[in-house]
Amino acid sequence: MSLLDAFRITLRAILANRLRSALTSLGVVIGVSSVIALVAVAQGTQQGVTDRIRGLGTGLIFIESSAAATTSQTGNPAGSAESTLVDGDAAAIAADAIPGVVAVAARATVDTQLVAGANNVGATVVSTSSEYGEVRDLDIRSGSFITPLHDEEGSMVAVLGARTAETLYPGVDPVGQQVRLSFAGGRLTLAFVVVGVLEEQGGAGEANDQAFVPLRSIANRLRFLYTPAGDLRVSQIDVRAADGVDEDRVKQEISELLLFRHGTAEPDFVIQSQDDLISAATEVSNTLSILLGSIAGISLLVGGIGVMNIMLVSVTERAREIGIRRAVGATSRDIVKQFVTEALTLSLFGGLVGVAIGAGVSLAVDGRVVGGQELTVLIQPWSIAAALLVAGGVGLASGSYPAYRATTVDPIAALRNE
Repeated sequence: MSLLDAFRITLRAILANRLRSALTSLGVVIGVSSVIALVAVAQGTQQGVTDRIRGLGTGLIFIESSAAATTSQTGNPAGSAESTLVDGDAAAIAADAIPGVVAVAARATVDTQLVAGANNVGATVVSTSSEYGEVRDLDIRSGSFITPLHDEEGSMVAVLGARTAETLYPGVDPVGQQVRLSFAGGRLTLAFVVVGVLEEQGGAGEANDQAFVPLRSIANRLRFLYTPAGDLRVSQIDVRAADGVDEDRVKQEISELLLFRHGTAEPDFVIQSQDDLISAATEVSNTLSILLGSIAGISLLVGGIGVMNIMLVSVTERAREIGIRRAVGATSRDIVKQFVTEALTLSLFGGLVGVAIGAGVSLAVDGRVVGGQELTVLIQPWSIAAALLVAGGVGLASGSYPAYRATTVDPIAALRNE
């Protein structure tokens, strides 16, 4: 019996029991669609995180105090009183003329509420210096960024991200307008004059939803953020390295400088580059993809067991048919081919339907906002190929034992079967 003959017999058997065949394939459909959808979400999350990190700029190196409590944990408006980093560290890195370092800026961030007239928006406020625009390669739409004079005087001025400005001042140029920043749950409110608005960043550019103020503008009103020596504690220092520079060498030289300044043998800070962050995000995402794919794979396993059960039932029901085929000359190989082909067809059909459903669900949820975050999905061709390959393997494995059982049927006893 040729494969074409086996396929024809398979189609007749499937069409003769349409509902049972559909229910048999249902487990495979659910398993494959789950694999496609979950892997697409995991890969989309990885792509979103990578885009966000790359959207910060190019050649960035981040220095953060290893013992500092972040503003999101403490609610401090301008850095953390526990941080071991100070603005003098940023100045020392800039003054040390480390080869490959283009610009350096200290910063501290806090999530706060911005109010302008009847409009308000939650945004991240970045307290930083005039060099921050160069470090992050920010473009100005109108007005100007923070200037060295603003740094020196701790001026009450603010620069708004594109979306923040549009929300607070729809259809109006905010430059020269006043915006109020509410900190510590409303216990502290400060008024700033808008001096500039950034160009909208593409991709996941986080600066679109931020506001920028001089580093000392808030800190001058919270004196506990200063050290006894008069240095301002900061939560992070950003360094921009030149294109093509050896970032590992730059990180090593910065580490040696800060160890000398802090007078410690062990670093009380953490230095990471964009590539480090992307590698860590990729590793987490890959682990998540494997975990979600494995969970979805359980559905495929269950679907395979369902296919095997139905095929075993089919062998019992079709014992007379098997006996007739054996009586007219069908070999054991022909019988195996018949039942394996049927199991493979059911599994691959379920796999194709599962791919369509999984892709459809993925595209349907793409761009939806879940928990305040926009959900991104990325359907990978390899996940489709892997799901179909596994579905085919499930069909082959599920059909093999029933096919073997079919070959053991005694033709004479089968012919007497009613």
